Amino acid sequence: MSKYIPFILFTVFTNAAAQVMLKYGMMQLGSLSFVGVNPVFKLLSIVFSPFVFLGLCTFVISMASHLYVLSKVELSYAYPFLSLAYVAVAVFAYFVFHEDLNAYRVGGIALICVGTYFIAQGGSAVSEEAERAVEISQNAAHEVSK
Repeated sequence: MSKYIPFILFTVFTNAAAQVMLKYGMMQLGSLSFVGVNPVFKLLSIVFSPFVFLGLCTFVISMASHLYVLSKVELSYAYPFLSLAYVAVAVFAYFVFHEDLNAYRVGGIALICVGTYFIAQGGSAVSEEAERAVEISQNAAHEVSK
C-alpha cells in the first residue's frame, strides 16, 4: 500500500501547484471585466496567459496521476489525500501571497492532517487484492514457462 503514497502525494502537490499558478496568473491579469469585450476572446486571453495556462497544464498532469492512483487503490482511500492540497496551498499562500493564516485555519489544517493520517492507517483493500492477483498471475506464468 505504501508504495502508492508517492504517487498520491505527487497528485496532491501538483494539484496545489496548479492552484498557486492559477492564483498568480489571475493576479497578473488584474480585476476581470467582460464589459465591452467579446467574452470568448476574453476567456481565451485568460486561458492562454502564461501562468493560468501553466496552472491548467499542471492540473492535467495532476489528474493523470490521480487516474493512475485510482487504478491501484480504493477511491475512499485516495481521494481524502487530496485534502492535503488545502494544507499546501494555505501554507504557500501565507508565505508568498501574505494571506491570513489565523487560528481557525490552523485548526482546520490540523484536523485535515489528522484525518488524512487516520485514513492512511486504514489501507486499501483494492491495492492488496490487486497485488495478490499480480503475484498469482506471475507465479502461474512462471510455472507455465518451465
